[in-house]
Parts: sequence; C-alpha cells; structure tokens
Amino acid sequence: MTLALVTGGGRRLGAAISAALARAGFALAIHSHTQADPDPELLAVFGALGTPWATFEADLADEAAALRLLDEVADHFGRPPSCLVNSASMFGGGGWADVDMAAMVDHYRLNAAAPAILTRRLAALIGSEGRGSVINLLDQTIRNPTIDHAAYTASKLALEGITRVTAHAMAPVLRVNGVAPGLNLPTDDYSEAQLDRLAAMMPLRRLPTPGQVADAVAFLARADAITGQVLFVDGGASLLSFGRDFMHLATDE
Repeated sequence: MTLALVTGGGRRLGAAISAALARAGFALAIHSHTQADPDPELLAVFGALGTPWATFEADLADEAAALRLLDEVADHFGRPPSCLVNSASMFGGGGWADVDMAAMVDHYRLNAAAPAILTRRLAALIGSEGRGSVINLLDQTIRNPTIDHAAYTASKLALEGITRVTAHAMAPVLRVNGVAPGLNLPTDDYSEAQLDRLAAMMPLRRLPTPGQVADAVAFLARADAITGQVLFVDGGASLLSFGRDFMHLATDE
C-alpha cells in the first residue's frame, strides 16, 4: 500500500486531505506539532476503510526535527513515504505597514523552508531509482496578493517559487506540485450572511469546500505526468484582485 505523509494532517484541511488520500488507497502518516489525536471524523474514515495509519510529532520550524520526522515515518512503516503533502502552516503576521522581521522569519521558516527541507530529505530517502510526489499547500492570494497578512503571504509566494524550482531540481525522483485553495474553512469571524455574499463575488458563485481542495491533492498525488504546476481550487477567486483579505470584504457592517 502506498504511503503518504501529511503535515498538519490530523485537523481541519489537513484532515480532509488525509481522508481523501485514504479513500485513494494510501496508508497515512499524520504529522502534528504536538501529539494529538486526529479529528474523530478522520478516524472514522480510517476505521471504515481499514487504513494503516500512525501519528508523528515534530516542530517543523526546527530543521533537525523536520529531518527526523521523515526518518521516523520510514522506520515505523518500513519504507519512506512516496507522497508528501506539506499542509502545516502558520497564518498571520499583520499587514505590510506593520510587519516585523520576526514575523517574516517565523512564517518563512515553517511555511517555506520546512517544505523545502522535507522535500530534499524525501528525495534522498527514496533514492535515484525511486519515484515520489510532493504537494505543497499554497493560497489563491499568490496570484493577486492583498495588503493583509504580509508575513503569511510572503511565505506562500516563496513556497510557490520553491515548488517550481524543486520540481526541476528533484526530477525525475520527485514530482512537485502545488494546490492553492480559496476560502474553504472560515473561522467564527465570518457570519453566514458574509459567506453568502463572498460566494456571490466569486466567478463560479461559490466557495470551495475542504473536500474539493483535498480531491485536488489526491489527484496530483497520482498524476504521474504532472510536475511544477499549481492547481487553484478557489471558485475562481484568483482570477480577480480583491485588494483585502476576505475577512474584510462583504462584512455585515
């Protein structure tokens, strides 16, 4: 059974991705920053499918811990994963008018440097005769960046570049692609009415669901002739320039 490692794979969007990969026939290594059980809904999927799975704890902002993660997964399952999904992410950092060096560095370390380091290590573990896949979770704002969340946006723009260059550098051992979601798991900051108005602003008049984002990841995990590409799953949001983060648009006020 093919093995996938999903960073941040036990909660929220990461859990949806893990579930989609389980349905596609993968065994799952689930990473978390601190040891925690996956979402109950994900455990139910694993149970129904009989999916082999295990959880692994690592602070991906620590290079040694990030490298050790892949070795621990390989030791536990008896083989390295052939699919790596870099889903774990830090979000925030303030706007461009007030972002500071610490926020920029912290976001880059986790959102860009860690995926690059994990990709390099996976290629080494698989070896020159093997084949694998990496999918990096980006954001639709990489197409039309807003003035908000400066450190986060900068780190995702960096990861987009890393996706393209590693697709070339790691070929043919690894295929490296990206998925750029739109707003799919809104926080409690959004009202239902605001979400309806935001959906109406999209070219497709809808917001994506976590399951649709996860299906794109599962597709790329099996798409053996695709590398260096970014698949936007955003209701068409990336075709437009909104200027501000969705949280500030179509509000109830």
